[in-house]
Order: sequence, then structure tokens, then C-alpha cells
Amino acid sequence: MTDDVLISTDGPIGHISLNRPKAIHALTLDMCHAMTAALAAWANDDSIRAVILDHAEGRGFCAGGDIAFLRNSALNDGGVSGRRFFHDEYQLNHLMFTYAKPIVAFMDGITMGGGVGISQPAKYRVATENTRFAMPEAGIGLFPDVGGGWYLSRLGRRLGQFLALTGARLDGAECLWTGLATHYVPHEMLEDIKARIHDHPDRIAGILSEPVGTPPKARIEANADKIAKHFASDRYEDILASLEAAANAGDDWAMKERDTLGTKSPQTCKVALRQLATSAKLSDFADNMRMEYRIASRVLTRPDFAEGVRAVIVDKTGDPKWNPATPKGVTEDLLDAIFAPLPEGEEWVPLA
Repeated sequence: MTDDVLISTDGPIGHISLNRPKAIHALTLDMCHAMTAALAAWANDDSIRAVILDHAEGRGFCAGGDIAFLRNSALNDGGVSGRRFFHDEYQLNHLMFTYAKPIVAFMDGITMGGGVGISQPAKYRVATENTRFAMPEAGIGLFPDVGGGWYLSRLGRRLGQFLALTGARLDGAECLWTGLATHYVPHEMLEDIKARIHDHPDRIAGILSEPVGTPPKARIEANADKIAKHFASDRYEDILASLEAAANAGDDWAMKERDTLGTKSPQTCKVALRQLATSAKLSDFADNMRMEYRIASRVLTRPDFAEGVRAVIVDKTGDPKWNPATPKGVTEDLLDAIFAPLPEGEEWVPLA
């Protein structure tokens, strides 16, 4: 077991609380294993009626996976330990997605990458005024994994494609408006809400809906039509051209998003568009995770990931040198190789 995640039961509630505040509760392999073991045990325990997932202290719910560890794997062991991390993290994501008992995830803070992966499969996803939700992987040369292909492709109005490419951060009200959160609750009410869920685990939906009043207006709603228009294509070059034309016509929003995309990994952006287009046609979440594991096992050791983490997180210079450097350089053949099936015995599988 690990102190980085606190696991307990209290009457009918299983409680998982992420406890790695200095790293904004970023997930380690040990944390994934501890959560998986707890959920597996509670699945067969009739006394546990629901699961609460939150964080112990600090400003983040979960900032993602252990990126420094993954980069170290890419540079020093050919991605072996990194692939194991992805494999087992994705098993946790799938276990949560298929879990028979209700999970209530309190996204009361930074919710990014791996934090999206453990909150989105929950039946109840509670945002607050502290929520900062993003899939920022295009900025570090990875891709929106942990089920991101499934969730983002199903938002509608091309919002998922916009989030995947730009890494835009949504606040709690925006999460509620897009459907990424099921409920919005002010932070000050959370302890009372959790206590009431403990007393009435059969009434979670009503408890979450009762006390909140009107959430703030979602800022992204004002740009929804522009997002639907400019991010309509699954061809990255089309999106760039659409934004460029609008920017040249004086649209400040299009100019900002065009400039944002100019900082992102062209490889990630093209991978994400294909990933979301493929996932939208799938009917089984396990098939989505199998596809994402194929992608992860390959982009982990491609140049962009180690370079992106260096520029954004290690050296903090913000000047990644992407390879390929341009969208044109990311060919269909390269994408085919990233998405191709893995050899026999190496494919991702759900927990037995």
C-alpha cells in the first residue's frame, strides 16, 4: 500500500482520497494499484453501497499521471516501465467505467490528464468554483488518453476536438455546461454533501441537486458556435486554415486559438483528431482503451514526448522543438504506425 492515496470505509461508503499534494496528486503506479485493489474488493462487499473519490488537501484534485516518471522511462528503459504504467492505469479507468456501484468524484481543483481519467468514468462528477479541467497533452507531445478519446468525442459540437487540440482550461460552470460534470456544488458545501451521501447512499442524485442554486454562466457557451465552425474538420490542416482565415479577417478569438495551436505538437494534434474520430464509432469502452494503449506505447518513445516534458515541466523554457515540426510532416503512414495493432500478447486487456 502507499500513503499517496488514503483508502477507508465508513459504513456504506468506500472512500478514496488522493494524498500527494506536492505533486498536485499526480498518479503513480502504486496509487493506481491501490485504487484498483480497493475498488475490486468493494465490488464484492455488499455493505459498501457507493464510493467517494476526492483529494486530501491542496489546490488540485489530480493533475494527471507521473509525467517525470514517464519521461525517465522513455529516455532510460525504452518505455518499458512507462508502458506498464499506462497499461495498469487504463485498467483502473476501465474498472471505474464499468463499476456497478455509484462513484462520486469531487473535482474540487485542478483536474487534468490522469485526473480526467479517474473522474469522467464516475456516475456523479461534481465540479466546484475551484475546478480547472483540461486535457493539456498536446503541449507535451503526448495525447488525450485515459479514455479521453471516448469522453471528448461524445461532447458534441466539436467541443472535444477543441479541448484536445488547444488544451483549453474549463472552470466548474463550463464543466457543467459541457456535460463533463454532472453537478455543480460550491466548495463550502462539500463536507455537508459528503456526510449526507454517507447517511443516504441511495439518494445521491437528489442530494447533489438540492442545495446549489444557479451556477455561474459558462464562458465557453459564448464561443460554442465559433468552436463548432472552426474545429469542424477531422483534418488538422483544415482547422488551421479556418482559424487563419478568420484571424486575417480580424477575429481576435480565432487569432488567439491559431496562436495557441502554433505551440502544440503537430503529431499530438493529428493523433488526437484520428483518435476521437475512431472512438466515436466504438461501442465498447474496452476497445477505446485498447486503441489508446497502442497509441501510448508508441508516442511514449517518439521524440515529441521527452522534448515536450523537457520544455514545459523540466526546464520550463516553453520552447519545445517538435519532430515532425509541421503538420505536413505528420504523414498518414506515421499515424497508421502509431495506431497499428500491437504484437500478439502485448495488447491491452481489461482486468480479469
